[in-house]
Amino acid sequence: MTRTIVASATREIIIGFDQPFCVIGERINPTGRKKLAAEMIEGNFDTVIKDALEQVAAGATMLDVNAGVTSVNPNETEPGLLVQTLEIVQGLVDVPLSIDSSVTAAIEAALKVARGRPLVNSVTGEEEKLEAILPLVKKYDVPVVAISNDETGISMDPDVRFAVAKKIVERAMDHGIKPHDIVVDPLVMPIGALGDAGRQVFALLHRLRNELKVNTTCGLSNISFGLPHRHGINAGFIPMVIGAGMTSAIMNPCRPQEMEAVRAANVLNGTDANCTNWIMTYRDYKPAEGGAAAPTSTAPAAGGGRRGGRAARAGAGAARE
Repeated sequence: MTRTIVASATREIIIGFDQPFCVIGERINPTGRKKLAAEMIEGNFDTVIKDALEQVAAGATMLDVNAGVTSVNPNETEPGLLVQTLEIVQGLVDVPLSIDSSVTAAIEAALKVARGRPLVNSVTGEEEKLEAILPLVKKYDVPVVAISNDETGISMDPDVRFAVAKKIVERAMDHGIKPHDIVVDPLVMPIGALGDAGRQVFALLHRLRNELKVNTTCGLSNISFGLPHRHGINAGFIPMVIGAGMTSAIMNPCRPQEMEAVRAANVLNGTDANCTNWIMTYRDYKPAEGGAAAPTSTAPAAGGGRRGGRAARAGAGAARE
């Protein structure tokens, strides 16, 4: 069974088909968040701190950390800022972190100070990226997100996206990186623009699980981009995508409707043993006014652990909310 191990200094998490769904909190990312970007440029990390604590309290299994505040000279500005942000976050919370950057120098700088075993986000099928990122993944012995696009862009043909994923896995093996340390992002397209986007990703997930035997992730909210009541679409998508074989997602854990869907999927998928996490979270549940669901405790959404710039890249334009 494929298992991807990530860790903080004190906590290890397993991403896998037999594990609870891994919720990677997306909020520490200035993409589309002008206020947060301005704060980080000024050296103000109040929102970063708030988002880190709130996401873990809401049930995030991991946190994604991104410091891409500007497209102007990112090779100069991003490494130092990403290191500073990462050090603040890992000093606050004990969950593993995802180092999120399209700047190779920033990824390497962050890997030098990261505690435990972070996830690198990400590498693509582009030759330049493969040759820059895979040696770092091997050197620091960390897992990596593999995004299924290459020099030709993002294909609307799921067979092409699968071929790109396969290429990345094979190239990683050439560097001595095992498939269990590759977490493939098959690229979720907006259902409002591409009517078969859901069916495409479900079919891709089956192939990635059964043929490549890799774990998977996605920018979850891409599916609902451009539609009203996005959280309803997201919440419906979660159990379907988990049932198809997805094992993690970069998402907003502070949305109760979506986290309920994750927890329910864990129960129904058999990864919440004896419904323990569901019962701990909702044993004193009372519907909020207007019928909205609200848990009364903050038990984590995904166990699987023991003590011890994505929208732009995907081309979906999914704004962070």
